[in-house]
Amino acid sequence: MSPRNSRSFEVIFDVDHKRTRIAELEKLSGAADFWRRQEQAQRVLKESADLKRVVENYDRQIAELGDAEILLEMAEEEQDEESATEAGVHLTTVEAAVERMEFDRMLSGEMDANHALVAINAGAGGIDAKDWAERLQRMYLRWALARGFTTQLLDVNHADEAGINSCEILVEGDYAYGYLKAEAGVHRLVRISPYDAAARRHTSFASVAVYPDVDDTIVVEINDDDLRVDLYRASGAGGQHVNKTESAVRITHLPTNIVVQCQNERSQHKNRATAMRLLRARLFEKAQREQEEKMGDIHAKKMKIDFGSQIRSYVLAPYRLVTDVRTELKVSNVDAVLDGDLDQFIEAFLLQTGNTDE
Repeated sequence: MSPRNSRSFEVIFDVDHKRTRIAELEKLSGAADFWRRQEQAQRVLKESADLKRVVENYDRQIAELGDAEILLEMAEEEQDEESATEAGVHLTTVEAAVERMEFDRMLSGEMDANHALVAINAGAGGIDAKDWAERLQRMYLRWALARGFTTQLLDVNHADEAGINSCEILVEGDYAYGYLKAEAGVHRLVRISPYDAAARRHTSFASVAVYPDVDDTIVVEINDDDLRVDLYRASGAGGQHVNKTESAVRITHLPTNIVVQCQNERSQHKNRATAMRLLRARLFEKAQREQEEKMGDIHAKKMKIDFGSQIRSYVLAPYRLVTDVRTELKVSNVDAVLDGDLDQFIEAFLLQTGNTDE
């Protein structure tokens, strides 16, 4: 990208209109009666935050372009190869950022810009399935790290022999939910089992559910009388304090029978707060789902975590190939995928579905 293309960059992302709209929203939020209508006020604040995110990103890239232009001028005037190289680095950074911004424009769903909550559960396949669930946990953590997102393991239920029964991951970053919702569904692994003394090939399954992390601008009504709160001792890693006190919290929402839990914090109060955060996300997703006539494949469907229900297959033996059932995309570099190289699958799915939340 040439530094002189900044005007076309501005037009593509409609920055002038966004700045005008931000000013209008700030004027609205400054009114004396702004908080009189809570839901409307929250919508205004959310729209303003989303627009500011795009504009601030645009401003960062323009600043990078300006630095590149200065370095290029220096390189031309002084025949300075080092300045030319540095300018190239700036331009490469901007090009990558712009490509991501262009793709982000597709993510226009109501909650796409939000952080994401990822729930992984082992399915059919015994100990191999529990090991597979843990490998998926690692895969998504590495994907998030490569994207510059931050992650937090909110809850991990370790299996007795190996792997995990389930886990909850918070992924914080712009459009984390917009991207990760494409991963919701059943994931199938075929490999020579390291737990089979006869070295036979085994098939195992794990499910991935993805929910938008609901912030304070979204109202989710939760009646305390509808909750059953159970306290218990945390299991697995965490130190003596975690295991000796009833710091773990399990909350059941009685009307929907949704169960959430958290045991990773030392404080019972923090575990309860995290569990309520998970509950709000799941109740919001449920309400959204009930309002739509069709769900599509973006959200995890209620299906058996077993044969015939997978969205993607990861075959390590007798050949090596990852196949996305929905898009028919096939990737032979299995190791790279398991190390978090998922963008090609996510982007192919979102392009195919047109990013609909139906």
